[in-house]
Amino acid sequence: MKIVALAGGVGGAKLLSGLVLVIPPGDLTAIINIGDDFEWLGLYVCPDLDTVLYTLAGIANPETGWGIAGDTFHALERLKDLGLHTWFKLGDRDLATHVYRTHFLSLGCSLSQVTRSLCELNGIASRVLPTTDMQVPTRVQTDEGVLDFQDYFVRRKCAPCVRGFVFENVEQAKPAPGVLEAIASADAVVICPSNPLISIGPILAVPGIRAALRACTAPVLAVTPIIAGQAVKGPTAEMFAQLKMEVSAWAVAGLYQDILDVFVLDEADRDLAGRISSLGVEAITAPTLMDSLESKAALAGLVVRKLEQWIHKD
Repeated sequence: MKIVALAGGVGGAKLLSGLVLVIPPGDLTAIINIGDDFEWLGLYVCPDLDTVLYTLAGIANPETGWGIAGDTFHALERLKDLGLHTWFKLGDRDLATHVYRTHFLSLGCSLSQVTRSLCELNGIASRVLPTTDMQVPTRVQTDEGVLDFQDYFVRRKCAPCVRGFVFENVEQAKPAPGVLEAIASADAVVICPSNPLISIGPILAVPGIRAALRACTAPVLAVTPIIAGQAVKGPTAEMFAQLKMEVSAWAVAGLYQDILDVFVLDEADRDLAGRISSLGVEAITAPTLMDSLESKAALAGLVVRKLEQWIHKD
């Protein structure tokens, strides 16, 4: 079964790492958020892409979910000694990825081409695609004004109150080569338990992608990133609350209602299944907390079995 997965950040990477344990890795295509991308000390950094790449390559830091396991920070420490701001933490081996990417982008390669090379060099059998080859940086509208995403997320530690999000230049963006084709030919689509506003939102905002998901004949399944009113990781719950949205799996399902067939919510939220079903979406419950390799594989296995049942239900 060929699966296309939409993902961003640590939550998405966790489910992707489970999926490659239960399906052939070559049957997985991951479309990754690039709204977090930015230039840092002259280097082009793609946090979500790299988190997915490191995870699928088996070298991600297990404690943080991002960065490379066992990395050192000698270069960053020296840069700090030289008077540069170093609030964005890049390890020494991690820096090599950004130098490689920036070098080949400067030679005229596209982000898709560089990402494909990094996958091959890291022994990744799955296909990893940036949402678009264009730059569509996320800007965060806050009570302190508009902030660049990493300024808000890392430097300010999500302290300013969120009022909304803007994906700059997104109206002119085009899906990266292979994105629409992958969706059209997929047997199933999975929306990973990534932040719906800042990880999945930028993917769906690129013209043509949401329409392709509505038009595809494959079932679309999403996994909740919210359990019992709390985000497993990151500021998802706080963002929902600050935007006056209900902090629940039901609210997440509502954001995807027009493209969704199946929604997986945690067993702790079993009482929300009826409300989600009223959206015209099949709701199923499962343990969705992925805090071990076994739990990642178990959730991925459940997702695959449900998708197979949906495909063959007629």
